[in-house]
Amino acid sequence: MAETRVGVEQAERASARSFLVGLCVFLALLLGFPTLANLWYSVSDVSIYDLTGTAFIGLANYATAINNPNLWDALGFSLKFGAICTVLEVGLALLLVFILHPILTKRPWLTGILMLPMMVSPALMGVMYRLILNEFTGLVPAYLYMIGLPINLLGRTWIYETVIAIEVLQWTPFAFLILLTARQAVAGELEEASAVDGATGAKFNTLIVLPVIMPSIIIVSFIRFIDSFRVFDHIFVLTGGGPGNQTTSISIYIYKLFFTQSKVGEAVAVSVMLLIASMALLYTALRFTVRKEGT
Repeated sequence: MAETRVGVEQAERASARSFLVGLCVFLALLLGFPTLANLWYSVSDVSIYDLTGTAFIGLANYATAINNPNLWDALGFSLKFGAICTVLEVGLALLLVFILHPILTKRPWLTGILMLPMMVSPALMGVMYRLILNEFTGLVPAYLYMIGLPINLLGRTWIYETVIAIEVLQWTPFAFLILLTARQAVAGELEEASAVDGATGAKFNTLIVLPVIMPSIIIVSFIRFIDSFRVFDHIFVLTGGGPGNQTTSISIYIYKLFFTQSKVGEAVAVSVMLLIASMALLYTALRFTVRKEGT
């Protein structure tokens, strides 16, 4: 009997290794070659007209990118945008989880309705808001004008708040879904024991649920920060990075370097630096979460 069990385990391990090898080969082909090509482009003299990158120039592209003041403006916008959106999204998601969890436990189909904003393409979301927020033909400015508030939400004064609101409205459901799943995974015995001790309602959510789902909060916060930090679609469609450079995120900055200014090497160098920074942030989040779960 023991020999049979050992044979089955060895067969399962061999099957797992074969699947793992296939997955590694697939990822190497899908991600490995583009990554190596980008690394070469970042240290070579390359342009939109000559993508061979035959001239090796070392770290010159990185030095040019770092010394460009527009990079730091775009980076500052992206950091501030990502931080504000992350705080608002995770905070609203937590509030919704605490309020709606009892309702969604009895009527889980309502969760699908709450996920609808996330199903819309960000580019399509930008087109939609560009139509309804247009100063001359949009519905929202028209109603604001009717109540005595002639506000241009796409103008220089309000554009920053507008793009933040659009990002939060679309991606709060993502944070809500992750945190709701973590809340539903909390053992019912904890709730019963807390009720016996008098910890119910807000006290139960604060003292019991919040510490239990904290690893999920950390992970979803890092995911949403990275995603908001590299925002491109709806801002590019809505404002093109304007007015001026007021809403130029780091992704839009890289796009303009590559396609508008034909500075391919510099654009790729910025992309590589962002990739390394994102991987470092994600690794830090995972290490912190694993350590927190182990304590």
